[in-house]
Amino acid sequence: MVTATFRFYEELNDFLAPGRRRREFTVPCARAATAKHMIEALGVPHTEVELILVNGASVGFGALLREGDRVAVYPKFEAFDITPLLRVREAPLRDTRFVADVHLGSLARLLRRMGFDTLHDNGFADDQIERIAAAQGRIVLTRDRDLLKRRGITHGCYVRALRPQEQLREVFERLDLARSARPFTLCPGCNAALHPVDKAQVEHRLPPHVRELYHRFSACEACGRVFWRGEHWEPMRALVDVQ
Repeated sequence: MVTATFRFYEELNDFLAPGRRRREFTVPCARAATAKHMIEALGVPHTEVELILVNGASVGFGALLREGDRVAVYPKFEAFDITPLLRVREAPLRDTRFVADVHLGSLARLLRRMGFDTLHDNGFADDQIERIAAAQGRIVLTRDRDLLKRRGITHGCYVRALRPQEQLREVFERLDLARSARPFTLCPGCNAALHPVDKAQVEHRLPPHVRELYHRFSACEACGRVFWRGEHWEPMRALVDVQ
């Protein structure tokens, strides 16, 4: 048995027991305990961690802890680039794609509206989400911290907000998504691609007030639904600050 001193920063404290938040604390560790094992044993999913310093040196999740080690654990950095220090993952994901758990169906639809490939199904079990994330290189979105502790999930985001638009704002800010948003390119219902259509092609399918007020339309290649930038669009654009 060895002991190590931990300090977690910023929002990672939300996962800790109240008496351990925003302060150093010393805990016993098994002799073969890794940084990842202890971080998750203390309640923090590894997908929330961006940087680990042991005695001031950046290490990976597999670093073995030794007697007297001082471990500092940081979330995603917003203010400056720490790329040269990173050791916790082999590589960033090439594309920003998501798989959302059963609790985040409304968020999945909002992300699709903003052009982000997002899988969601009320029937997805945790092991299915883990397999999908690993096979397709997707970021897991969840309100279940235990799901993010699964070994096969390398990239994930614990969503703290409860209301869908607040969840969208949270994910956009944490993952810096505004610059890569492509609104109205994916179907919010089925995640397939949208393509522009002439109003004359779909006019017979539109409610009377839509025919009068709107002139730009898109249709889904898979389910055939027709979409237009209605009243919901302005608050969404303001919410994520995209044009």
